[in-house]
Amino acid sequence: MKLLSIAIPCYNSQDYMAHCIESLLPGGEDVEILIVNDGSKDDTAKIADEYAAKYPTIVKAIHKENGGHGSAVNTGIENATGIYFKVVDSDDWVKEDAYLAILEKLRELTGGVDTLDLLISNFVYEKEGERRKKVMRYKHVLPEYRMFGWEDVGRFHVGQYILMHSVIYRTKLLRECGLKLPEHTFYVDNIYVFEPLPYVRNMYYLDVNFYRYFIGRSDQSVNEKVMTGRIDQQIKVNQIMTDYFVEKKSEIMGNKPLAKYMLNYLDIITTISSILLIRINTPESLEKKRELLNYIRQKDKKVYRKLRYGLLGNCMNLPGKTGRWISVEGYKICQKFFGFN
Repeated sequence: MKLLSIAIPCYNSQDYMAHCIESLLPGGEDVEILIVNDGSKDDTAKIADEYAAKYPTIVKAIHKENGGHGSAVNTGIENATGIYFKVVDSDDWVKEDAYLAILEKLRELTGGVDTLDLLISNFVYEKEGERRKKVMRYKHVLPEYRMFGWEDVGRFHVGQYILMHSVIYRTKLLRECGLKLPEHTFYVDNIYVFEPLPYVRNMYYLDVNFYRYFIGRSDQSVNEKVMTGRIDQQIKVNQIMTDYFVEKKSEIMGNKPLAKYMLNYLDIITTISSILLIRINTPESLEKKRELLNYIRQKDKKVYRKLRYGLLGNCMNLPGKTGRWISVEGYKICQKFFGFN
């Protein structure tokens, strides 16, 4: 059994996937690298097979019909043999010293009295053209140098939240919670982080800048123009997360720190949906914004009130053209300060 399985979802990734794979090879025999070729039409499959042939005990090439990022992650989970599981997108990479520190910590924590469910580390926005790199870290929010539970989690500030880049889950936990990401849908990385959280009992935070999150390609799913073009998929993910929270509400609300974090996460996702719809600024998009809020209200009125009348909800629902202008300008300031795309 491997210590860590790393899935690399690949679709037409021939130009950059080698950099990603090479950054993961220093993990040696402790890791398995699952290159999931999601029906690529370029040389992705060939490159995957070459690495699998060169490193047969470390790299496995998996070829499947195109199903989107979520489908590729699902395939990775299904094929993983490691105790822990990590997703690294094919245009991203990891820092070697932080990588080795994480593997050492996972070895140390495996087989102890308490089972580690989730390891959290920092990630770096590798934004093309910017010399100063924004680091998403969790110091002063999460305890260091020990395992901890939800009761030990501090207050996250606005713009600070745990993304797919931050997390390494226990593989069995992902299977036990029944995680199944929707196919042919973008932005499912939010579901990937969100849905397993009620099953997490023990966590460990390692303050190392491990994951390098590349932002800069014009065709990236997180590019704002691309996101507005795929706004229906953002809304779909928002609705799926709402449905899950409401479905699990009685269980989640029994753990106040967990409930607070998950509500804040849902608040951020709803804010992203709202600001993108405001940015599109057509009668259709503004109607979709109203429909999204109405969808949440129909699912659960208490959840709706927390999202609609909290700080972010109020900022996204200022009346009239002037209100929408203020919302957009506030978003731009946050965008510049926090460094997201």
